[in-house]
This record gives sequence, C-alpha cells and structure tokens, in this order.
Amino acid sequence: MRRVTNWLLFGLAMAVVAAGSAERLGVLSAPVSPIAFGVASAACAALLLVRALPLKVRRAVVFSVTLGGLAALTAGLAYFQFVIKPTMVKGFISAAFAPKPTVVSAEEARTEQWPPQLTAIGTMRAYQGIIIAPQAAGVITAIHFESGGDVEDGQLLVNIDDSVERADLANGLAQLRNAETTLARQRLLVAGGNTPQSTLESAVAARDSAAATVDRTRAVIAQKAIRAPFPGRLGLRNADLGQYVAVGTALATLQELDPIYADFPVPEGALATLAAGQDVSMTVDAIPGRTFEGKIKAIDARVSAESRNVTARAQFDNPDRKLLPGMFANVTVTTGASAAVLTLPRTAIVYSLYGDTVFVVKNGPAAPPAVQTANAGQGASAAPAPPPAGGLVVERRFVHVGATRGDRVAIQNGVKAGEQVVTAGQIKLQDKSPVTIDNTLALPPPSVTPKP
Repeated sequence: MRRVTNWLLFGLAMAVVAAGSAERLGVLSAPVSPIAFGVASAACAALLLVRALPLKVRRAVVFSVTLGGLAALTAGLAYFQFVIKPTMVKGFISAAFAPKPTVVSAEEARTEQWPPQLTAIGTMRAYQGIIIAPQAAGVITAIHFESGGDVEDGQLLVNIDDSVERADLANGLAQLRNAETTLARQRLLVAGGNTPQSTLESAVAARDSAAATVDRTRAVIAQKAIRAPFPGRLGLRNADLGQYVAVGTALATLQELDPIYADFPVPEGALATLAAGQDVSMTVDAIPGRTFEGKIKAIDARVSAESRNVTARAQFDNPDRKLLPGMFANVTVTTGASAAVLTLPRTAIVYSLYGDTVFVVKNGPAAPPAVQTANAGQGASAAPAPPPAGGLVVERRFVHVGATRGDRVAIQNGVKAGEQVVTAGQIKLQDKSPVTIDNTLALPPPSVTPKP
C-alpha cells in the first residue's frame, strides 16, 4: 500500500510538471498560471521526501509543519482582523457617505475686446419744446388743432376774440387817413408861405401817432391769432371753444422731436475722458431690444456743487418720433480704443459680504492606495467607491470684478483664460465638491428672459 501511494504521488508530481511545461510552451491553456503547477509539483515532492524518512523523524517533521501552518493561519487571521478589515470598513464607510457629484453647467473664461465705456442714466429732452400760451386775454373763438397732432412752422392753432381790436383798428385807420390828409394840406400851405413851420410839424406828429396806434392794434390782433413758432408735435389740448383764457394760460405743449436730446449726469472725474463728438449708445425701456446711436453735443460749463456731477447732452436722430421727452434713458459713452478683457457670464459670480467668488472646475485627485486595495477585494456587490482619478471637482476662488456689459462681467484677477467656471448650480457646491457638467442646464441670457 505504501508503495502504491508513493508511485501515485510520483506520478501526480510528474503530471503536474508536464502540465506546467505544456502551458508555458503554449500547448495547453489552463485557468491557472504556471507557477501554481510548480507549487503543486513541489508539494508532491515534499510529501515523497517526508514519506521516505524514518517514522520518528517523519512524526517530528509532520508535527513541526502542522504547528507552523497553524501559526501562519493564526497570524494571517490576526492580520486580516486588525489591519485589512479596518481599512476595508473605512473605505466602505467613506464610499457610502461620499458626496454624490452635483450636476452643474460650466463655461470657459474667455478674452474679449472691450472699449472703455462710461454708463449713466439720463432723461430725454426735446430739441425745442414750449408751452403754447396766449399773450393777450380773451375768449377762444376757434381751435385749429387736435391733441397729439403734428404741425408746421407758422401754422394757425388758436383764435381769440379780437372784435374789439378790429374796431379799434378801423378807427385808427380812419384817424390815420385824416392825419395824412391834414399833413398833405399843411405841406402845401408851408410851401406857399401861408402857415408857419410849426403847424407842419404838428401835422407830422399827429400822422405818426395815428400810424403807431394802427400798428399797435394790428399787433394785438396778431397776438390773438396763436401760431406754431416751429414744426413739431402738439400735446394734449387744455382749452375748449368759448373758454376765457388769461395771459399765460397753458393751452397745449409743442415739442420738436427730430432730433432729440438726452441729458445725463457724469462724475466730475469723468471730464478727463469725456468730450463733445464722442459716440453714444442709448436704450430705453419703452422700446426694448433697440439701441440708438448718437454723439455728445455739449457738456455743461459748471459742476454741481451738491452732487459733484456735470451734465452732458447727447443728440440722437429720431425720424420715427418714437423717442419722447421725459423718457428714462440708459446711456453708454465710448471713451477710448478697445482693450483685451477677461470675461465671465454674470451668473458665474457668487456675491457675498466677504468677497466675490467663483467655482473653477478642475480634475480631482486619485483615490488613496488603501481605498484602492480595499475596493479591489470587494467584488461586484461592494458599496460604490469614491470618484476615480480624472473625476471633476470645484475650487472656490476669490475674484475682483470690473465692468459689466450685457450678460458678461470683466474679471481683473482670480481666473485665467480657458479655465472652466460654474455658471449654474453653485448654491449646492462647497470647495472640493465633485461635479459633473451638463450645459443644457445653463440659464438663458437676460435678453430672452421674460419680464414679470
């Protein structure tokens, strides 16, 4: 029986060696490495050697090997319990409580060419604007305009009763004719030496007085026929037919709308870059989506002592007369040549009392080696692991912001061109938070956001 067992062990060792050699030469394909075959053949050889020893020696060797195996097993179990297992549990807990990536939208910081600009809030003013009012009191006998109508230069607007003045004019004309007849007679008499020179001079004075009376009456009649002093658009009518109006009563307003002015205040420090003739762009709330272009017409000759501002006046063409006096105007003056500026969307800036910040998207660090080892032995049913190397995280940075134009804001420092910055979803983020980017979540630009 012993010989049979020895031959079996020897044959098994030879078979294992042959299988290992065949796999190394590529003749045999096995699911284990050639080293496993070598270990198995060495074990068979060790058993053969042990069986060849005397019984007493064999017992001592078997006892020693068994004791060493138990000691190694105990040490392995202790190492697993106190070293590997805590590391695995720590990795499981870290993975279970690790924050899930937040979905955000991001955009690269880019460099744009921005000309230096000065922004201000202004008020529209008519090129010429007056209140139509009578110079003489009386009852309105005719009105020749409608509210909001356009009129030409010299067009008749209102007639005030002038019957008394016309009667005075007829009387004055009669006295003027009589004075002229008397003056002609006196000239004949003086030429014949039949009357003194003083009589002729009295006749000339009487004629001139009568002519002045006629001119005065005609002036009063002309004052009671109110005409437009310039072309423009009338406002609402404030008088009715048959109404008595006193001197200075407002009947309507008259505004010349093309061109039109925009007056706006600027700080006195801007006088160094402000000059007549500079280009001006303007938007008004009443006409959204349209920008009007004009030029600075004049700058006031004094600075207000109360506000330390100086008023500038810009002129704009208004052929369709949609711009009206009194409108609120957003004015932008271009004060120099364009310069390169780093810009971000306005939605990327997080404003706070401690400073303005942005979240910059960066590649996350690799997972720690211990966590990688623990995860390697978990199998498919283990808890989810932290983000692997190459995942995205955010870094909070303080920035200094500059001018704002449309939906873009200039960044003076804190971000470099080409870096991706979060533009939507910042409310959920902290420094080093993992993120994923989905730009379909980006907010629409303000120009297309509907107003409430």
